[in-house]
Amino acid sequence: MRFRRKQAAEPQTDEATGAVEAAEAADGGADGDARPEQQRGPFDVDDMPEPPANVTRVDLGSLLVLPVSGTELRLQVDEASGEVQAVILAGPDGALELRAFAAPRNGDLWSEVRPQIAADMQRRGGTVEEREGRFGPELQCEVRRTMPDGREAVQPSRIIGVNGSRWLLRATFIGGAARTPEAAARWEAILSTVAVRRGAGAMPVGEALPLVLPENARPTGQRPVAAGAPAPHQHTHSHPRVRNVGKKPEPPTEG
Repeated sequence: MRFRRKQAAEPQTDEATGAVEAAEAADGGADGDARPEQQRGPFDVDDMPEPPANVTRVDLGSLLVLPVSGTELRLQVDEASGEVQAVILAGPDGALELRAFAAPRNGDLWSEVRPQIAADMQRRGGTVEEREGRFGPELQCEVRRTMPDGREAVQPSRIIGVNGSRWLLRATFIGGAARTPEAAARWEAILSTVAVRRGAGAMPVGEALPLVLPENARPTGQRPVAAGAPAPHQHTHSHPRVRNVGKKPEPPTEG
């Protein structure tokens, strides 16, 4: 399903793209350590830096993201409940799925859930390798899927967890974003601009933080996000100059 925001008087995505490029350069690329740790995202909403001039973050409740030229913002919505389950940024070279969860004030929820995610991936016939990445321990995954033409292909993904102040952000890079260093650096820079709003209310550990649809939403279509997943509704949020492909491209795969 698709929705579009009404056209604004001035485009914002060029400035936001510059912010992402600046974040990438400041970090020294995918492996750089140029910026102090406290200046790197993802951020808690109380600590996030001001966006560039003429840029407004998209407020999705528990997640705030910058619009970036060449990407399309989609929201995965459960058809039965109508609840937003995940935020997806998609582009021609891959995609990034974002989910935020309640976590204990002190602790490492990512270390607790990482083995569970790996075991679930293996139960579905995929392969998992744990690696140390830019954001800490991550899971490099591959799962076989059947393409529309009947061919068997491999879908790569990287699952990253970021522990925050009473929250855990789970980020999944799909396609080229999980496979090629050039694409990975760009998508990691996009991830580093995300902010999480935990809220003050008590929540069980592991419960998903609520996501909301922006105003002026218009649904169009249904598409699955990952291999083996059910086909939930999706909404697409398009800013001026953000490429709106109309149909979600299949993540890059390998035969």
